[in-house]
Amino acid sequence: MNDTIALLSRRRSVPPVVMTGPGPTPEELTTILTIASRVPDHGKLAPWRFVVFEGQARERVGRIALSLRLEDKADLDEAARAEELRRFARAPLVVAVVSRAAPHVKIPEWEQILSAGAVCMNLIVAACALGFSATILTEWPAYDARFRAAIGLAEHEKIAGFIHIGRAAGVEDRARPPLAEIVTTFPG
Repeated sequence: MNDTIALLSRRRSVPPVVMTGPGPTPEELTTILTIASRVPDHGKLAPWRFVVFEGQARERVGRIALSLRLEDKADLDEAARAEELRRFARAPLVVAVVSRAAPHVKIPEWEQILSAGAVCMNLIVAACALGFSATILTEWPAYDARFRAAIGLAEHEKIAGFIHIGRAAGVEDRARPPLAEIVTTFPG
């Protein structure tokens, strides 16, 4: 089996809460983001971008999440408050992949959105190739306009995913669907 197939065969999503450090070095993060951006991109629009949360920025964005949650539910219990504060600090590094899909004269928005999804997967695979674990999550902040604005997104921008990156050992695979259940061959 070649190295690429072996890597893709062992890739697993890992809950961020079991991730530990250290996270990627600045050079490793540059490699990860460079590889992430090498995706199909009809029209060379780069209809996506990255927001990196590391170090104290993870706690700061957690405080933003808690503040917004308290606006909606002032009686949030202590456990839920702590969870919001830790939401972006569970892994050593979190990268938001931001979809900038917009109407275009030649490139359908759907293709731009798919390109952002490909960025997410390339980012995960690049992190795994460097020995890290990586998981994509959205959770409520991705869908909250106040949160998106608070982290600097434009009104039309959406979160394709928050990629949590760290280290984890002994992660078991989940059951995958049998190909017989998900593959159809069109008759010739």
